[in-house]
Amino acid sequence: MSNKWVTLLWIGLLELCFQSNALGMGLRSFVALPVEKGGTVLRGIVSHDNETNINQLTANLAYGIDHKKTLLFGVPYRLSSGDAKQLGDFSLLYRQIISQVDDPKGTRRMGLLGGAVIPTDSSRDGAFQAGAVGTWFRDNNEWDIDALYQVGTGDRRDSARYDLSWQHRLIPAVYPEWGILSEVYGVVELGGRWQKGASVVHQFTLGLQWTQGRWVLEGGVVQDLNGPDATGFLFSVRFH
Repeated sequence: MSNKWVTLLWIGLLELCFQSNALGMGLRSFVALPVEKGGTVLRGIVSHDNETNINQLTANLAYGIDHKKTLLFGVPYRLSSGDAKQLGDFSLLYRQIISQVDDPKGTRRMGLLGGAVIPTDSSRDGAFQAGAVGTWFRDNNEWDIDALYQVGTGDRRDSARYDLSWQHRLIPAVYPEWGILSEVYGVVELGGRWQKGASVVHQFTLGLQWTQGRWVLEGGVVQDLNGPDATGFLFSVRFH
C-alpha cells in the first residue's frame, strides 16, 4: 500500500473516532469544548435554582482561531428576579492548547486559560481570570477537568471554580461500520464554587446529552452537597 493511501486511511480513522468527541463537553463548563479553525459553537443554557428561585439564561459563543487557539465568550441574564439589573457581566477567555496527543482510539489535551470579566453595569467592578483545562478521551468515555481563578478589581471579591466531568456514550454501544446518526451520553459531574470570605460550595450533577448532527440537546439535575435542599436544574441547546 502506498504512503498516500496509508495517510488517507489514518486520517479517516481519526475522523471516525473523533466525530463524536468533537461535540463532547461537560454540562457545567464551556471551556473544554474543541473547536476547529474558523468554527463556531453557539450555546444557550437555562438554569433554575430552587433555593433562590432564580431562573437564568446564559449565552455562550466559542470561536476557533485555529485548532489550538480558541476565544470563549459568555454572558448571563436573569429571567426571574426582583433586581432591575438582570444582565450579568461579560466573560472573555482565551484558550491555548499546549499539549495534544491523538491516536485512533482517543486523545489527550491540555490547555491554559486567560481573560477578563467585563462589567455590563457601571456600579460593578471587573476581574481578571486565569486557569487550565484538560481532556482525556478514549473509546466511549471522556473526562474533562478545568479550574478557573478570578482576581477581582475594586470592590469585587476574588472567586474560583472547578469542574470535573465524566461523559459515557450509552447509544450506540458500538459504532456501526458506516455513519452515525445520533448519540446519547450519560454525564456525571463534580464541581465547586468559591468566593472570598465564604466556604467552597461543592455540587454534584447528573444528566444526559443527545447529539444529532450539528445540534446537541443536554440537561441535568444539580445538587449542592453542602445543603441537601439546594437543588437546581439546567437545560442547554448547542449548535456547532
